Amino acid sequence: MKNRIAIVIAVFALVLLPTSCGTLSGRMESLADYSASISIPRENRNLLRELSIPEVIRDTTVIEDEKGNLYHLMRAVRDDKSGEMVATEELNAAVVTARFRNVAERNGKVDIEFQVVVPKELRDSKWQLRMIPVMYILEDSVELDRILITGESYRKSQLRGYQQYRRFLNSIITDSTRFVDMHQLEVFIQRNIPELYKYRTDSAYVSDELFMSHYGITEKEALEHYTYGLRLRRNEWKKNNIGKMYDRYVKAPIVTEHLRLDTVMCNRSGDFIYNYVQRVRTRPHLRKVEIVLGGEIYEQENKIYTIEPSDPLTFYISSLSAFAEERERYLTQVVSRRVKADAVCRIEFEKDRDEVLEGLSMNYQEIARIRQTLRLLLENKDFDPDSIVVTASSSPEGTWEYNSRLSKRRSASVSRYFERFIKSWRDSSASERGLAIDMEKGAIKRGREEPKSSFEFISRSIAEDWSALDRLVMADTVMTPFQKERYFLLAGEKDPDKRERLLSMEDLYQHLICELYPKLRTVRFEFHLHRKDMVRDTIHTTIIDSTYMAGVQALQNRDYKMAVTLLAPYRDFNTAVAYCAADYNASALDLLSELPPTPKVSYLMALLKMREGDNKSAVEHYLSACRQDSHYIHRGNLDPEIYSLIQMYDLNRYFE
Repeated sequence: MKNRIAIVIAVFALVLLPTSCGTLSGRMESLADYSASISIPRENRNLLRELSIPEVIRDTTVIEDEKGNLYHLMRAVRDDKSGEMVATEELNAAVVTARFRNVAERNGKVDIEFQVVVPKELRDSKWQLRMIPVMYILEDSVELDRILITGESYRKSQLRGYQQYRRFLNSIITDSTRFVDMHQLEVFIQRNIPELYKYRTDSAYVSDELFMSHYGITEKEALEHYTYGLRLRRNEWKKNNIGKMYDRYVKAPIVTEHLRLDTVMCNRSGDFIYNYVQRVRTRPHLRKVEIVLGGEIYEQENKIYTIEPSDPLTFYISSLSAFAEERERYLTQVVSRRVKADAVCRIEFEKDRDEVLEGLSMNYQEIARIRQTLRLLLENKDFDPDSIVVTASSSPEGTWEYNSRLSKRRSASVSRYFERFIKSWRDSSASERGLAIDMEKGAIKRGREEPKSSFEFISRSIAEDWSALDRLVMADTVMTPFQKERYFLLAGEKDPDKRERLLSMEDLYQHLICELYPKLRTVRFEFHLHRKDMVRDTIHTTIIDSTYMAGVQALQNRDYKMAVTLLAPYRDFNTAVAYCAADYNASALDLLSELPPTPKVSYLMALLKMREGDNKSAVEHYLSACRQDSHYIHRGNLDPEIYSLIQMYDLNRYFE
C-alpha cells in the first residue's frame, strides 16, 4: 500500500498545490468562456434565486502520507507550450440573463441600481479582481468608479512592498556628520595642530588660512580626506532614485481614487455581491441608460486575465414628460395696415455747412447702412412705402435761432441726397431688367415688372436736442455726482441761449462739448409703410404662441428648468407637469387643485401625495384615475413611484 501511494505521488509531483506557472496558464485558459456577472435586484425577493451558478467541475484526489500530511492531487494534462503536466480546473462564473428596469426621474436625476456578483470560484487569495462598470448614455460612454476585490495574499504582498519602500526611505541619511570618520579627524588635528585641538569644545571660529598654515591643506580638504566617499555616493544615489525605487518595491499600489469599493477577501465560502448605486443627471432626449461590466484579474503587478464585458443591463427612464399635452396654443394678434420703422445715423457736417460729404469722419459707413435699408424697403414684397421723415438735430453751441436754421438746411440736404440715391437705384434696376419681345402679340415689353414703390421725403428738424443731452448726462460715467447735480440745476433755465452760456462757465463744459455734444448731431429716419392688398386699417388674427410651444418642447426634451421658466405664466396642465418633473411639488399641488379632476390630474395628484407621504390620499387619487381611464392601471406598473404604492396595498386587485 505504501509503494502504491509513493507511485501516485511521483506521477502527480508536478501538479501538487500550490500551482506552478504552467498550472496558472492552464487555469486562465479555462476561464476564457466566462464573463462578468451583473444583475438587477428585485424587491422583496431572494437574490440568489435569480442567479444560475453551475458547480465547479473538479477532479481532485486528497491523499494522506505516513506522517499524516495531506496532498491535494488534481487531474493534469500536458501543456502544449511548455510540455509540462498542468492541473486543470473548470471555473464557471455566475450566469445572469440581462434584464431591464424602469427607473423614476426626480428633478432631473435618476438612481441606477445594479448588483455586481462574483462567485467564490472566481476568487483567489493571490488575485485582485478589478471590476469596471461602464455606463452608456446617448452617444457617450462613462467609466464608473471601479470595484476592487483584493485577495488576502495579494494585499499582504502590497503591504510588503510598502514596507520595503519605507525601509528604503529610512535608510537615506540626512545627518551629514555620519559620513565623516570623526575619530580619525580628531586624532589628526590633535597630533598635527594641537593649538587647534583645544577648540574642540569651543564654538570659536577658526579661519581656513589658520588651518592651512599649520599643515598645508585646507579644512575642506582635510574633511574630504576623512569622509566615507562610498557611503556618501551611495546615499546620493538613493536620493536621486526615490521614484525608481518606489516603482521597484510598490509594484501594485493601493488604489484610493475613483474607487467605489476595495475589499480584502477572506478565505471563506460564499458569493461576493455588491449593490452598486449610481446617480445620473438626465439630459434632453435621454430615454435609457445601459450598464456593461468588464474587468481584469491581477496577480501581483501582472494582469493575468481580462474578463469579457457582460451583456448590458438596460434602465428605461420613466419621465413625467410623457404627460405633456401637445395641443397648440394661440394668441390673438392685431395687424395694422400702416407700419412705422425707425433708424438713427450720425452724419457729420463741416462747421456751419449742410452738404453731405461721404468722406467725412464715419459718414461712409453710416450712409451705407441707410442705403441698404432703403434697398430692402424698395424690394419688399409685403409692404409699400409711403413716406420717409428725415429729422436732423444740432448740438447747443451757438444761438437757438442759428441752430434751428442749420438743422433745417441739413435735414433738407439729407433728404435730397437719398432722393438722388433712390432715383439712381431705380435707373440701375430698370437697366438690369432690359427689354423683351412678346412673340404672340408682337410687342416690346420690359423683362420684369417695374417696381411701383415711391417715397415722399419729409424734412423736419430739432434745433437743439436738450432732452437727449439730459439722458446722456444721466448715463455718463466720467462726470462726478456734483457735476451732474450742477448740470441739472442749470438745465432748469428756460432760455436755451442763457442755459448754454451758464454751462460754458462750468468745469464740466469741456467734457460736454468734446464727448456729449457730437452725439446730438444726428439724423433720424422714420419709414412709414403700408401692407400691400390690405384695405382695412386693422384686422384681428390668431397666431401660434411660440413661447408656450417652446415650453412644451422643452418639457418633452426633459429640459425641466427651461420648461418651468417658459410655462409658469400659463398655469395650465403642462405647467403642472413641468413643476412635478422639476420636483417643485408644492407648486404642482397648488396648481393641480385648481384644474378639473381629469384622469391625468388625479394620477399626478396620487404621485405628489405619495411624495408627501400621504398614502391614503395617494391611493384615493390613483383609484380615481384608474376608474376614469383603465390606461392608468398599466401606466402605474411602469412608474416606479406609483408601482411601490400599488405593491404596498395591492391596488390592482380592484380592477381584475
